[in-house]
Amino acid sequence: MTTDGDIEAQIEQLESERKSLQGDESAGMEAEHRHGNRLEEIRVELDRLWDLRRQRQALRDAGEPADSASERDAGTVEGYQQ
Repeated sequence: MTTDGDIEAQIEQLESERKSLQGDESAGMEAEHRHGNRLEEIRVELDRLWDLRRQRQALRDAGEPADSASERDAGTVEGYQQ
């Protein structure tokens, strides 16, 4: 069972990795090229985790168990309009 704490920990770890890689990018184009794919993977995974977090909160707000939320696939989450 995934808890809110687990989700927060994953978000924090990915944000830390993202910041570290972005710091490397300031060193030049080679670093940007080298980390570009990983940065995109991190962005997508963060979107999925934030979506899961919002689902869990919406369920709680509706009086439902948060554990009935499920992580959606990248195609679904990335298809949302802002």
